[in-house]
Amino acid sequence: MTVDIVRPNGVEIEVAADALGHLRDYLARHPGTEQVRLRAGEDADGALLVIPRPAAELLADVLSHFASGEGVAVMSSRTELTTQQAADLLNVSRPYFIGLLNAGDIEYRMVGSHRRVVVGSLMDYRARDEATRRQAADELSAATQDLNLTG
Repeated sequence: MTVDIVRPNGVEIEVAADALGHLRDYLARHPGTEQVRLRAGEDADGALLVIPRPAAELLADVLSHFASGEGVAVMSSRTELTTQQAADLLNVSRPYFIGLLNAGDIEYRMVGSHRRVVVGSLMDYRARDEATRRQAADELSAATQDLNLTG
């Protein structure tokens, strides 16, 4: 499997930045809506697209990256990655990542003699890891305050 990254050009960066502002404004003004209506076209006769709110929020994330000039890749949660691809997504070395697999921290399956990691399992691990890090930082901050170590 290859991960195709779409990289915006100069015009696309500007268009993304403009669209992002409109989309974020709409989402902020309509917090309880489950569906988002988008008009495709330059006039009032353009097609009306109705998409689920989570898809609109994902689109806002994509537009944000494009507006910053960053490339974007979208993958299904069922996409399987090699250990190197998964390690790259976590920004860790492959040997460290193999240790996470061997410790049972991330689910994987064997395909012959090769491990394959499902993106959903990888993202679950990342969310758990981030929550653990936030909790540790909060505890450290509280301990610092308790000891009057703040300047």
